[in-house]
Amino acid sequence: MTTPWTCPFCPLLCDDLAVRVGQPDGSFELVGGDCALAQAAIKRFATTPSTATPTLNGQACGLDAAISAAARVLAGSRQPLFAGLGTDVAGARALYRLACDSGAISDAAQGAALMHGQRTLQDHGGFVTTLAEVRTRADLIVFVGGLQTQTAPRLWQRCGMGEDTVSERHIVILGGSADDVDALGGLAQVSAESVPLQGDLFETVALLGALVAGRTLHEAPPALAALAARLHAARYAVFVGAVADLPAQGALIMEGLYRAVSELNRRTRAAVLWVGGGDGAGTVNQAFTWLSGLPLRSRAGPGGLEHEPLLFDASRLLADGAVDALLWVSSFDPTASPPATTLPQIVLGHPASAPAPRGAGADLVFIPVSTPGIGSAGHLFRTDGGVVLPLFPVYRDGLPGVAEVLGRLTAALGSLRAGAGA
Repeated sequence: MTTPWTCPFCPLLCDDLAVRVGQPDGSFELVGGDCALAQAAIKRFATTPSTATPTLNGQACGLDAAISAAARVLAGSRQPLFAGLGTDVAGARALYRLACDSGAISDAAQGAALMHGQRTLQDHGGFVTTLAEVRTRADLIVFVGGLQTQTAPRLWQRCGMGEDTVSERHIVILGGSADDVDALGGLAQVSAESVPLQGDLFETVALLGALVAGRTLHEAPPALAALAARLHAARYAVFVGAVADLPAQGALIMEGLYRAVSELNRRTRAAVLWVGGGDGAGTVNQAFTWLSGLPLRSRAGPGGLEHEPLLFDASRLLADGAVDALLWVSSFDPTASPPATTLPQIVLGHPASAPAPRGAGADLVFIPVSTPGIGSAGHLFRTDGGVVLPLFPVYRDGLPGVAEVLGRLTAALGSLRAGAGA
């Protein structure tokens, strides 16, 4: 049986693929298109309901016992950290309620990449676009740093490469390789070229911005000068990049591109499409922002709502010993393991991601949860931010969802505190 599908395993949320259920080996098969990332992801699931059970310090237990143990961990914590955050809209809403009740700091597994974009918008603003706009209108697309095939394998297809939506489309791969150009070489109505970096990406973007602004540069690199002229001549130019591929302080690169786009928009039309927020990170960031007015790396603490994009970095908090308990959520990617720590842990994840027991007396609660878009329904925000897509299950895995577990955990925590105060 073939089931229509929205793929939850990369920021593009492709909904033109399908999954065939019931292969002889008990696995799923991707049909209707090719994507190495989706192919690898669906092989982590079987077509039969899961038999995974919660564990407490490595020993199997019931869901009620696991939730009670998790509630005790949070009740005994003065400053918990919620991290990973790989869940859908319903799970994000439940996370926010529990974070408010427990005073937790929240940071996604992709927190550093998310903050590149978040801080750029906070400090500078920007001109963004959608996949549909790029596909149907952009006649010049500049891929920053390569085709981003690791982050989003079908990105160039989703941008309309090889379709007739735009009469002539030119592709520039800034800092790309010959393989990137070859990958686009046979597409109809598409011409592609690679422009080498001048130094690193910071320097290249700064030089390109100066040329776009019309500044005179002695011995300007000819390839960048030609690109600046092409950007001015385009009807609709779009820079496309992956936030996860940016180096440290990548917000400066994003700001440089937004400045170039701002200059271009004085005479023509231009925008930027940043690809990121996969594994639910972008969805949780959106949900926290609309519920509180603040993005991730925030806390509802004694002083009210606090947002600290540098101080509330999960890795920094753990390294500094600034938190005393960890709740890790990863319902999409079983390889996204919680960071190594001796702190009490509550892990909600794919059944295959159960952490190894850490010895007698260590507080480690593991609860296997359903993956939205595979074993249960859900919703995710697509990478371009303005589109929420429904996720339909291809079978029922029999596991509780993140929202259900967190809802019960919030209630259990409230009961513990009420009993302690009685």
